[in-house]
Amino acid sequence: MNNQITNQNILVWFRNDLRSHDCETLYQASQVAKQIGAQVFPVYCFDPSHFGETSFNFAKTGVFRAKFLIESVANLRENLRSLNSNLIIRIGKPENILPELAKQLEIASVYYHTEITTEEKAVEKNLRSALKAQNVALKSFWGNMLLHRDDLPFAIAKLPELFTHFRKQVESDFTVREVFPVPDGLNPLSEALEIGEIPTLSTFGFTELTISDRAVLQFRGGETEALKRLDHYFWQSDRLQVYKQTRNGMLHTDDSSKFSPWLSLGCLSPRYVYAQVKQYESDRLANDSTYWLIFELLWRDYFRFVAAKHGDRLFYRTGLRGLDIPWKQDWKRFELWQIGKTGYPLVDANMRELAATGFMSNRGRQNVASFLTKNLGIDWRMGAEWFESLLLDYDPCSNWGNWNYTAGIGNDARGFRFFNINKQSHDYDPQGEYVKHWLPELAALPASKIHQPWNLSPIEQKRFNVRLGVDYPNPVVDLFASAKANEQIYNNAN
Repeated sequence: MNNQITNQNILVWFRNDLRSHDCETLYQASQVAKQIGAQVFPVYCFDPSHFGETSFNFAKTGVFRAKFLIESVANLRENLRSLNSNLIIRIGKPENILPELAKQLEIASVYYHTEITTEEKAVEKNLRSALKAQNVALKSFWGNMLLHRDDLPFAIAKLPELFTHFRKQVESDFTVREVFPVPDGLNPLSEALEIGEIPTLSTFGFTELTISDRAVLQFRGGETEALKRLDHYFWQSDRLQVYKQTRNGMLHTDDSSKFSPWLSLGCLSPRYVYAQVKQYESDRLANDSTYWLIFELLWRDYFRFVAAKHGDRLFYRTGLRGLDIPWKQDWKRFELWQIGKTGYPLVDANMRELAATGFMSNRGRQNVASFLTKNLGIDWRMGAEWFESLLLDYDPCSNWGNWNYTAGIGNDARGFRFFNINKQSHDYDPQGEYVKHWLPELAALPASKIHQPWNLSPIEQKRFNVRLGVDYPNPVVDLFASAKANEQIYNNAN
């Protein structure tokens, strides 16, 4: 077919599925188009609402994720061009843009991967209403997860409230669908069609960004970089076999897979990751580490199913458990947490890494979230929104689900559990290498002193050239006294 437009054409609306591999919408559209002699039009909309502000006035999409998103969309366009197609790019609300394109391109159907959370579902509802008036079909697909909802051994309404129960039930009859191949039947778009330009950071009010050279990895968005990272971690460096042992490391590039930013935008398919793990187990070895990476993908799925079951309760102050805890909105202490000046080196190092790079290890996230909620007693939603703004790998289900859990208000909460920052520091950064990497003012301290600098005597401060309260702050709260006070508040709410 030569650039002809028929009234049977299909529009593929890309959202958080920025890839050509294992992309059911693109593959199914290409197959149908072949059969009926129609054209496939891939489209991506930069929704201005994604670049607004959160309820606490943080940028909904900060500069790190904005850069990663722009790179990912640009790479999708490159990969579609290699398939003899292209990507139409527009800036505007999808519910406004797509109906206009449907008229212009004589679209019969719009294919898309459905989302789970409130704002995304509202866009789908508005779009469905607009397209119905034009007699255009809107066909949804379930993607971006390891498990398909139709393959669960229970209805989503019956999802177990404990992850362990969920895992055991799905593993008893584990079904992961096959990866969809990259389509080979796409046709070039008409040269008369305005394709649209890739926006820049300045389009959304950002200045150009240079990622800190201290970053654990120079993340670059897009499917090509995602597949390159997987190939490196699995096949070139052979790190999958030690994943379980090293995954809590915070300093080194290959301590963990670092797949999450690409998974969050759908540049990398979890089913493809699973297939590669199975290939690795067949070709090299199967052990606890290969299982554990799949285990982590199941955690990601679980948070998505929790959001599908409980809806916007995930975002309520009282959380999934409905606990009316009198959280503080202490902006002075919250800012100390934001900029990494709480006086607890592990917390501060992680928060400075986040501020400088848009990334933080899972171990770090657990510690800083625990400190904010269980030691400072600050409204967990402030932390969740700050993560939403800065994280490269922000995903509403995982982010808000994890904050529910850490704040003790989630469906899988286990009472008042807080992370002992002192113990965590010695367990996961015993030599203080990570802390020294991000807190250069403490670089001269020996490993025995690095995690509790408040214990330095005046003579030791002089010897190590660290002035507490000047070069590095004293602790904002007493670790155990603050935890005890907040535990009482928490228990009173139960």
